[in-house]
Amino acid sequence: MRAHVITYGCQMNEYDTLTIHSELVAGGHEIVDAPQDAELILLNTCAVRGKPVEKVVSLLGDLRKERRRGRDLTLALMGCLAQLDEGQAIARKFDVDLVIGPGAITDLVPALDAVERRRSDAHASAPGGVERLHFRDDLVDHITPPPPAGTQTGFLTIMRGCDHHCTYCIVPTTRGPEVSRPLEAIMHEARAMHDSGVQEVVLLGQNVNSYGLHDPTLPSFAELLRLVARVGIPRVKFTTSHPMNFTSDVIDAIAGEPNVCTYIHLPVQSGSDRVLRRMAREYRRERYLEIVREIRAKVPDVVLSTDIIVGFPGETEDDFQRTVDLFDEVRFEHAYMFIYSARPGTPAHTHFDDMPREVKTERLGRLIERQKHWALEANRRWIGREVRVLVKERAKDGHYVAGHSDQNHTVLVPADQVRRLGLHRVRVDHATPHTLYGGVLGEREGAVELRLAS
Repeated sequence: MRAHVITYGCQMNEYDTLTIHSELVAGGHEIVDAPQDAELILLNTCAVRGKPVEKVVSLLGDLRKERRRGRDLTLALMGCLAQLDEGQAIARKFDVDLVIGPGAITDLVPALDAVERRRSDAHASAPGGVERLHFRDDLVDHITPPPPAGTQTGFLTIMRGCDHHCTYCIVPTTRGPEVSRPLEAIMHEARAMHDSGVQEVVLLGQNVNSYGLHDPTLPSFAELLRLVARVGIPRVKFTTSHPMNFTSDVIDAIAGEPNVCTYIHLPVQSGSDRVLRRMAREYRRERYLEIVREIRAKVPDVVLSTDIIVGFPGETEDDFQRTVDLFDEVRFEHAYMFIYSARPGTPAHTHFDDMPREVKTERLGRLIERQKHWALEANRRWIGREVRVLVKERAKDGHYVAGHSDQNHTVLVPADQVRRLGLHRVRVDHATPHTLYGGVLGEREGAVELRLAS
């Protein structure tokens, strides 16, 4: 069949989509760029918050209308939502043919064959779609083909699942327990990316720095980070980290490997110890601050970002002010801030009463304004300095090209100064809370670059 994959959510899902493509092509199916050209549409879904689920429901409603108008279409629900009772109910409501959880991607082609057999069997009595919801051990061994030549960024999953059972989080249910990939598979994939000209590799995991904790035959995350860095890809990043596993040897590896980017995403979720206990986060405010102080002492010019949940059940105004105070102490350059979204199946949804939405929204607005203040102050410190920028695309207005610095700043430079994608030296001359602006000083020799489309 002609197949099209629609991806929601995190970078892990983007990586899984590459695996889905690989499985489909190996099974004889064809990947098409436009959903209207497809006979098979696969939705690789996210279930961390309610908004992505609403988008999936809306799209499935539209596709059901197309089917009723006579379009011959096979639908597959994949990703984290597929693993939940909520997703399986949605699949039944919209007559989805195939439901596959994130731990069973390598079952995709056999499951599609089962769908076709069911359709061809006029006497089939079993209603509904085909499901594959177990966690396959062989998935961690799977090697995704390298990105096409000329691709700037490659994603590389090093482990799956999470053993931290935060009360608000559905990931342990949808992704299963922590499983680290074999070192040989990771290094094979990293070397293939290097040979294909990738300029930046991003190591992925629900809790990326817990790599190797459950297998004494594997290196630690810090050791793995050094091994991948020495493959020779110009930039190495990783996400997402848990403060409980952010140890001194990880900080030393970042400081000691020049191509490991000095950008660290370290979710804190709240600045209140009382809320952290209700969230079942295993650290407290002071431990988090100790990690931040060690990072800043060892890694010059580091940029720190975080995740914050505003309005977690039971959060008082004093609890929220503790989060604001944490911002003032750490001065995060970036932050991903969300109001609490109750997810069915989590302890917080089962045991805690949600807060009024207007209270959560008002607090989020205050925190966003505070973060803008610190982000602008931090970004202004880069004015007059040189940064290395991986230019990836033309900006929407057409007057600039866009990329990211080694510290993960969004950087815009005039389009008439850049004729090719790739790594460039840029001098910063202007800053906003979210963006640096500058002029190109030069390109990095030896980078694999593509001409920019007009």
